[in-house]
Amino acid sequence: MSDPRQITMIAFMQAQNCSNYTGSWRHPSSHSDFLTPAYFQRMARVLEEGKFHVAFFDDRLAMPDRYKNDHVEAVEGGVRVVKLDVTTIMTVMGLASTKLGIGGTGSTTYFEPFHIARAWGTVDHMIGGRAAWNVVTSVNDGEALNFGRDTHVDHDHRYDMADEFMEVVLGHWDTWEPDALIVDKEGRFADGKKVHRLDHKGRYYQSRGPFTVPWTPQGRPVIIQAGQSGRGKQFAARWAELIFCSVRNIEHAKANYAEVKGAIAAAGRDPEKVVIAPACYVFVGETRAMAEEKFAISDSLARPIDTLALLSEAINFDFGSKPMDEPFSDQELAQLTGMHGMRDRVIANSGKKNPTTRDFVEHSGRGRLREAPIFKGTPKDVADEMEAWFKGRACDGYVLATTEMPGGYEDFVRLVVPELQRRGVYHKDYRGTTLRENLGLPMARRGDWRM
Repeated sequence: MSDPRQITMIAFMQAQNCSNYTGSWRHPSSHSDFLTPAYFQRMARVLEEGKFHVAFFDDRLAMPDRYKNDHVEAVEGGVRVVKLDVTTIMTVMGLASTKLGIGGTGSTTYFEPFHIARAWGTVDHMIGGRAAWNVVTSVNDGEALNFGRDTHVDHDHRYDMADEFMEVVLGHWDTWEPDALIVDKEGRFADGKKVHRLDHKGRYYQSRGPFTVPWTPQGRPVIIQAGQSGRGKQFAARWAELIFCSVRNIEHAKANYAEVKGAIAAAGRDPEKVVIAPACYVFVGETRAMAEEKFAISDSLARPIDTLALLSEAINFDFGSKPMDEPFSDQELAQLTGMHGMRDRVIANSGKKNPTTRDFVEHSGRGRLREAPIFKGTPKDVADEMEAWFKGRACDGYVLATTEMPGGYEDFVRLVVPELQRRGVYHKDYRGTTLRENLGLPMARRGDWRM
C-alpha cells in the first residue's frame, strides 16, 4: 500500500537584507532591492510556481547588538540588522500569489493578544485565508529594551505567559460566529447575538472585546511553533499545527520526530494533523561539480563576527565578554535566558557538561551553513535524501533555507521539484485556496482548540 503522505515545503525567509544565512546579501546572484515590494513579490511568484506550501518569515524585535554591547560591526556587516514589519510583507506577498501560504512571526512577550489577533486576522482576510502565525516568546534583552523593559523575561515564565496568550488570541478569533455577517443593505449588517465578548480575566492578561475582525476564510490563521527546549516542545505539542525543528542528521531527526509526535498525542491531539519540518539547505546543479561550486561560493560568505553576533542575540549573552576556551559554569549556563534549545544542543553536540565559547561557536553552527543539514548534488541526489528522510519518518516536510535570493529557490523549483513530483512524494498542484486546505488540515471550528 502506498504512503498517502506528501512532503510539505516551507521557504525560510527574513523580511530584511538577507536570508537566514547572513552572508547571503553578499552573494553575487542575490538581489539587493529588499526595501521594495517587488523583491518579496518576485519571491512569492517563484515559490508558488514550485507549489511551496508556505513562505515563512522569522523575526526579532531588535538587531543583533548583544556582542560587545555594540551594533556598529553588525550593521556594517549586514548581520540581520534590517527587520521590516512582517505583517506588511505578508500582505505584499499574498497579493502577488493566490495559493501560497504566508507565515510571519509575532511575539507573545512584547505584543498584546488583541493586537496579534487583529493583525493576523486582518492579514488572513486580505490574502484569502492563507496566513500563519509563528508564535515566539522572543529571546533577548535588546528586545526588552526596545519595549521599555530593563531585562528579558525568564525562559519558562515566558512560556507560562504564552499559554494564556494563546487562549486569549484564539478566544478572540472565536468570538465572531462564521455566519454572523449579513450585510443586508436594507436591514442588518450582522447578527449581534452571534458576535460575543471574550471577557478574559486571567493571571497575566485581561481582554474584554468584542473583537473587531470577523471569522476568516480558513476560520483562523495556522499556528506555527519552533520551540526546541523541553518547555518549548511542550508548548508546541499543545498548540502548534506546523512545527519547525533543528536537527543534526537523519538519526537525530527520527528521534526528534518520534518524541514530538508522542508529546502531541500525550497532549490529547492527533499527531497526524501536525506537520514536523526540519530546516535544511539545498545546493543542486545539473552535475555534482556544479552543486559543489555553488556550495563553495556560499560557504565563503560567512564571517566569524556573524556567528558571534548571532549567538549573542540568540543565547542572550555577550560572547565577547568570555575567553574562547573558558568553560561556562553551571550557574552561568542556568542564567542564559535566550534559546534554551540552542544551549542544550551545544551541550549535547559537544559532549561537555560545561562547554566553552569555542564550543558554542563550533557546535551551534550559528551563522554558517552547517547550522542545518545540507542536501547537495544533482536533482536525483537531493531527491534521494529528501525522500529517505520523509519516508523514514524523520519529518513531514522541510523548512528550506537558501543562500542567494531568489536564485536558491529558483534552482530548487527548476531542478528538484519535478524530480520529487515524478516520485509521487510532492504534490503537483494545490488542493484548494486556503492554507489549511493545502496543508491537509480541517477548516477551523469555534472552540476546537480547547482541551
